[in-house]
Amino acid sequence: MTDRKKPLKKQKIRNAEYYDMQDIFDGLYADSKKGCHFRNLVEIIKRPENIKLAYRNIRKNSGSKTAGTDKKTISDLNKWTESAVVAHVQKRLDWYTPNAVRRVEIPKDNGKTRPLGIPTIMDRLIQQCIMQVLEPICEAKFFKRSNGFRPDHSAENAIAQAERMIQNVGCHYVVDIDIKSFFDNVSHGKLLKQMWTMGIQAAVCYLCHVKSRGGRRRVSRERHSAGRNHLAITFKHCFE
Repeated sequence: MTDRKKPLKKQKIRNAEYYDMQDIFDGLYADSKKGCHFRNLVEIIKRPENIKLAYRNIRKNSGSKTAGTDKKTISDLNKWTESAVVAHVQKRLDWYTPNAVRRVEIPKDNGKTRPLGIPTIMDRLIQQCIMQVLEPICEAKFFKRSNGFRPDHSAENAIAQAERMIQNVGCHYVVDIDIKSFFDNVSHGKLLKQMWTMGIQAAVCYLCHVKSRGGRRRVSRERHSAGRNHLAITFKHCFE
């Protein structure tokens, strides 16, 4: 009998192990499970290894080829040296002011459109740095059957769980509910309070600073939404 090959690990996990960040993420997850409070997250976010990991993770993302308000994409960022990218991100994180978000309308299956905010490539990189540190803390708090916008979760998982409940529990109804324009209307204040409850207190103070600075930027409403939407976008990436 031949040995079965082990399935390959997810690319993002392999990347995290390559940059020696996986043990840190695992530690954040374990501490979050214990109900710990976190007060040094900005230092972890600014680590060169975390920034390099974020850059590697967004390079293959199709969204990185879409330009924001500065008309730049991942191709422009690829021209930078690795050390220059790290130094620039660290400097931006010292007193972060997000750029305006380009607003586009995406067609839906029902013929309508939904608004989508596209950050600049540098803001996308910084958001990825933040998301990588917040994600394991949030993941430890989520209900195991929550499948939306989470790593290694999908609609297929939800369908499988529903089928299992039909067969084993005797449930025969599935209720499909969608929150209309959630990320356009979600209260940032409630998001921040929820993060504070999760123990992400230092990062909440930092994001409050980012939100207040971004919210003062005035931009054309027809072209793109202001920086106040960055918090919702960053939080959304926590679940993608």
